[in-house]
Amino acid sequence: MTRDKITRSFQLHYKIKMLLKISNSSCCPTCFLQLVLPPVSTVMAGLLKRALRLRTALRCLCDYNMLSRSTATLSPVDFHSPFLTCSSEQVLASTRKLHAGADGSKVSPSAAPERLPFCRVTEEDLAFFRKILAGRTIVDPDLVEPSNVDWLKSVRGSSEVLLRPQTTEEVSQILSYCNSRNLAVNPQGGNTGLVGGSVPVYDEIILSTSLMNKILNFDSISGVLTCQAGCVLENLSFYLEERDYIMPLDLGAKGSCQIGGNVATNAGGLRLLRYGSLHGTVLGLELVLADGQVLDCLSTLRKDNTGYDLKQLFIGSEGTLGVITAVSILCPRKPKSVNVVFLGCETFEQLLKTFQLCKGMLGEILSAFEFLDSECMRLLNTHLKLPNPISDCPFYIVIETSGSDPTHDAQKLHNFLEEAMTSSLVSDGTVATEEAKIKALWSLRERVTEALTHDGFTYKYDISLPVERIYQLVTDMRKHLGNRAKSVVGYGHVGDGNLHLNVTSPSKDPALLAAIEPFVYEWTASCRGSISAEHGLGLKKRNYIYYSKQSQAVALMGNIKAMLDPKGILNPYKTLPDNLKQ
Repeated sequence: MTRDKITRSFQLHYKIKMLLKISNSSCCPTCFLQLVLPPVSTVMAGLLKRALRLRTALRCLCDYNMLSRSTATLSPVDFHSPFLTCSSEQVLASTRKLHAGADGSKVSPSAAPERLPFCRVTEEDLAFFRKILAGRTIVDPDLVEPSNVDWLKSVRGSSEVLLRPQTTEEVSQILSYCNSRNLAVNPQGGNTGLVGGSVPVYDEIILSTSLMNKILNFDSISGVLTCQAGCVLENLSFYLEERDYIMPLDLGAKGSCQIGGNVATNAGGLRLLRYGSLHGTVLGLELVLADGQVLDCLSTLRKDNTGYDLKQLFIGSEGTLGVITAVSILCPRKPKSVNVVFLGCETFEQLLKTFQLCKGMLGEILSAFEFLDSECMRLLNTHLKLPNPISDCPFYIVIETSGSDPTHDAQKLHNFLEEAMTSSLVSDGTVATEEAKIKALWSLRERVTEALTHDGFTYKYDISLPVERIYQLVTDMRKHLGNRAKSVVGYGHVGDGNLHLNVTSPSKDPALLAAIEPFVYEWTASCRGSISAEHGLGLKKRNYIYYSKQSQAVALMGNIKAMLDPKGILNPYKTLPDNLKQ
């Protein structure tokens, strides 16, 4: 195609954009063409059609490093471009200015960007969905509304369609159709996410995996469980416990969260110290790509070194690269002996020394080492009426051991507690061996999030830091905010350096948010920490990614997204920053 033709095409495209502005329509050009063709002249209709046919050629004039939709080849990352060779300080400065308004006012980088030019759902679209999902295409506003709102009630979408497939084939048909129609899709599991990644931002179609809840196979010899993505984590745990196994993953939201969502967000949880992350325990995935293609990587092998390990790309991708439909996961044997200890420490330094002692003396039976501060305990007492089982202390520890020999485990635990007490590392404590008391002690750690919801509007931060620096951020945040916050609390997983920092206020407070961010991210970056340890980036943190990842890495992520989802229909506005050149 000659440059003159491309230039003329650009002029035609400009005329269409002007028509769109005049009509005040938010439709994409294809939908708009359907609306305006009947009343316009034959010449104008031909003009519009011609411009749309040449739209692909126009993209070569745009300064974007993305997949060419006309040739289906990936543009390589230009590691010599100004965008990639700028310093970390320049990238962070760019991030801070990203949402500066035209009038100079600051808009939070966690705010939603403008709606992208996706098509809107029509009656013809609904007819197609009803044909393949009889009785499972939900348009009743009252039934759709719960799926539009996140668990924290801080993000609310405006979707009018909820689809509930039961099979991988149905998911494939849905995505193939949506991709051809340029309809955005929001994959959704249990909707327990905390960063706005599981709900629509605008009117994206909600694709729920809740009815994909079948256990496909369990191998009692290898301990490999294969199931659909919509299986609730707690239900899987019950199923396995009856067979003398357990899930390698345990979360406070286990009664609602789904395994597909756990994998899509690379959830960590309470057992990561013992069994590792999902990158290690997930053996295989089945998923559907944006164009409807089914990718079967549902291996049950522990060792498979044939080519690239593609499943790893989708673990933690937050539904932006494909929709997970089935999972195979390696499950450990159910321990015959479980003990839980609840201890109190006077300083965080003593808590860290207790952790070192714990690792050395408990060794292979140590399965969890969690902490919460006195502010967490106050909220548990005040809002949930949960009593403190020991005397008041500045810091509390939850330690779990699990093994195969009750006598052996009890002796190791006794030796550890004796050493911890005689060396004055802990000031008080209690031990639980019975299931009811074990659950009661664990509830003090697992229900902190619930207690926070009763304390007011909560700003939540999921930070990964060097273990020795974990609580310093909480202390510095309290000094930084002064009396502007109602509560500043810290709790989390000491074993893997994961802090959950939470700040509450009586109501949503933009001034308080401006004081927290970017302070919390700059503090984390100064320690070479991660701004997202296990919750993901979602909508709220997408524009802060440069605090944890180099610009070259982010650009490569954009290329991967462009290759697998060139139209960007899968979970748009999430994970990747708004200013990413694709």
